[in-house]
Amino acid sequence: MTDRDAGPVDGGLDEPTDLQPAEGSLRLVGERDTYDVAAWEAATAAVLRKARRLGKDAPDSDVWSALTRTTLDGIEVAPIGQPADLDGLVTSGRPQRTGAWDVRTQLEVVDEKQANEAALQDLENGATSLALHLDGHDSPDWNAVLDGVLLDLAPVVLDRASTEQVEGFAEFLEGVEGALHPGTNLSFDLQTLEMLSYRVRDDEVSARELFGPVVRRGFQLGVRALLVDGTALHDQGASDAQELGWAIATGASYLRLLADEGFTVDQSARLIEFRLAATDEQFPTIAKMRAARRLWARVLEASGGTGEMALHAVTSRPMTSRRDPWVNMLRGTVAAFAAGVGGADAVTVVPFDEPLGLPDAFGRRIARNTSSLLIEESHVASVTDPAGGSYAVEKLTDDLAIAGWAELGRIEADGGSLADAARLAVKARVKEVAAVRDGQVADRSRPLTGVSEFPHLDESLPERPRKPHRYSHHYGWAFDDMRAQPADQPVFLATMGTVAAHTARATFATNLLAAGGVAVEAAGATDSVEAVVDAYAGQRVVCLAGTDAAYAEWGAELVTALRAAGASYVVLAGKPGERTVTLGEGGDDTVDDWAAMGVDALAFLGRVREELDR
Repeated sequence: MTDRDAGPVDGGLDEPTDLQPAEGSLRLVGERDTYDVAAWEAATAAVLRKARRLGKDAPDSDVWSALTRTTLDGIEVAPIGQPADLDGLVTSGRPQRTGAWDVRTQLEVVDEKQANEAALQDLENGATSLALHLDGHDSPDWNAVLDGVLLDLAPVVLDRASTEQVEGFAEFLEGVEGALHPGTNLSFDLQTLEMLSYRVRDDEVSARELFGPVVRRGFQLGVRALLVDGTALHDQGASDAQELGWAIATGASYLRLLADEGFTVDQSARLIEFRLAATDEQFPTIAKMRAARRLWARVLEASGGTGEMALHAVTSRPMTSRRDPWVNMLRGTVAAFAAGVGGADAVTVVPFDEPLGLPDAFGRRIARNTSSLLIEESHVASVTDPAGGSYAVEKLTDDLAIAGWAELGRIEADGGSLADAARLAVKARVKEVAAVRDGQVADRSRPLTGVSEFPHLDESLPERPRKPHRYSHHYGWAFDDMRAQPADQPVFLATMGTVAAHTARATFATNLLAAGGVAVEAAGATDSVEAVVDAYAGQRVVCLAGTDAAYAEWGAELVTALRAAGASYVVLAGKPGERTVTLGEGGDDTVDDWAAMGVDALAFLGRVREELDR
């Protein structure tokens, strides 16, 4: 924040040290508590050596690097935490929710009557509030959509609504008799409207000109008026810290605009709700929810106010897949668990079948029951901030809060979230992160079950009707594009030796090719070049699958024989080496490509499909 700002958030937030709040240092271990790091390292190293993830001669202490992973923000997620991780750390912004979170179900409003039936069904079966995503830009008949909904008990919020829809919703609420639930939100989302270039109004009234009238209507109605939608940036590929920094910067901008409208900081805080994405990366998601509260608490403190963050978590749309959509249920469960543990006030589980189109009753039922199971059967909500005190989570929360604060600083240095320069810079940084993630998906270091790993090539997808458009950068989009147009020809899998001998590499190659929409036809158990050639049926692309010993003994001879029989492109399952078929020397006994762990799967599949299409 800079000295140019007056009123809320006035100065003093430029340095990372300003993130430190007033509460005392953490001490989560007693003086008599002991632990033996060396014993843990030895036990863990023994397991990793068995799994061949640690060398026989590697020191036991290497287990830390073997098990630690790094997020897209460069933050290390350790396998376990230690008391030393919290030396000098302080904390604030801890979750304040007690008991169950608000089970907020998502509804796509295409047909008003059907939307009303779905809303009542959800509310009668475990949902406690509604998030409505509307078709088009015009406002629906709200009396029809919300007929029978008890608006004093069930909050209603909008998702990526146009200004027409926000105004129509406000007019409807003004005509409601009786009190409204204070968690209801007009959901005016200036940043998403402008950041994503949404159409504002037919008469081209600036969204900023509507800011004042909308917030005053919300204040008079006793409901929230503003939405800070971090999921809009997440859907474009943002990292956790980028989403946090953008959301807090937007919140700060709204505080300034609200101050111009005459609202105090505390009044302003009550008008704003934050929406963040929850992913199937469990611990980073828990830390993100906790870090968000810490960051917002610091902004409010620096602005001279108090208050809490109203936090709505939505399970990530980019992490879901159109292929093998049933896996989305597992992703959504982990994400909902992490959001609840992280202290989200409301949690929306995106139905598993949303990538296919308009979710049906079964998809919505599974989505709402995910929260019900976590709350009622697993008792996840029985403890406030259950992750508090975990050394690893506390350290991860602190690291992510600092990274988010740094992103906030970059946005403020560019003029704040309302400045065009800041938006362009944010989009550029998000694009860079998305490219890194795409690279990890491509080489399968970031595996996607059912998409890049263990694909079901012959699956039959459920059919769903069209749903209202909502942009999302699905992580597996490149694999999905290939699967949408399967290869016309199979690859011949030249299996060498017994089933026991070739099955590991044959299975690996089969799954890799299936991820790109390519089927295989296998030779089966063989014991010679002649046996493999006899099973060969003239396929253009051939993949050898066997042991290193078989490659060394008769691999070159097999490659020569297959080329003579008509193969134009020969792939080796495994990495070329001294004991395998030679690669790239140009003779008939050399292979053209190879497939092993770490290969750029998308590039490999592109080469194979190009050859199949010749």
